[in-house]
Amino acid sequence: MGSARDAILEALENLTADELKKFKMKLQTVKMREGYRRIPRGTLQTADAIDLTDKLVSFYLEEYGAELTTLVLCEMGMQETAGQLQEIMRQSECPTSSYRAPLQTAANPGLHFIDEHRAALISRVTAVGGVLDALHGSVLTEEQYQAVQAEPTDIMKMRKLYSFAPAWNRNCKDLFLQALKNTQPYLVEDLQR
Repeated sequence: MGSARDAILEALENLTADELKKFKMKLQTVKMREGYRRIPRGTLQTADAIDLTDKLVSFYLEEYGAELTTLVLCEMGMQETAGQLQEIMRQSECPTSSYRAPLQTAANPGLHFIDEHRAALISRVTAVGGVLDALHGSVLTEEQYQAVQAEPTDIMKMRKLYSFAPAWNRNCKDLFLQALKNTQPYLVEDLQR
């Protein structure tokens, strides 16, 4: 599957020199999956976008390399670039039978409810545990579930939960919305007005 390598390269080639430097620095501090080691700092310092892509794919394989690239881009505040990478990765996968049509909002057709109301949901959801329990296994891995649970406040838990959102397809977002409707119906109703 060469498309993941190409997607990583395209994302990195769109970074400025300063952004690429920041990417390499963040890559040294981002939390890694268990069993993976970091790319040695010395080999990163002089790497351009092509060399960095090769390192990411050789150290982490294509799938996790793309996931890690997305995570670092999100931590840099480059959600748009991360989203483009995720979209390319999604298009290269076979669609699942559980995929449903996009849930659109009245205020912004095409934008999912959870994307449109991100800030309000982060600040206003008060019972994050119920949402997490509903997403555990279907949207969140055990590691992601534990990472969100480890955050000390509901706002920080929601921010952490949203850090995984660039990797979600519409079906995952629909499941998140359903969990919100089940646990926070009045909040969802208020935001839908």
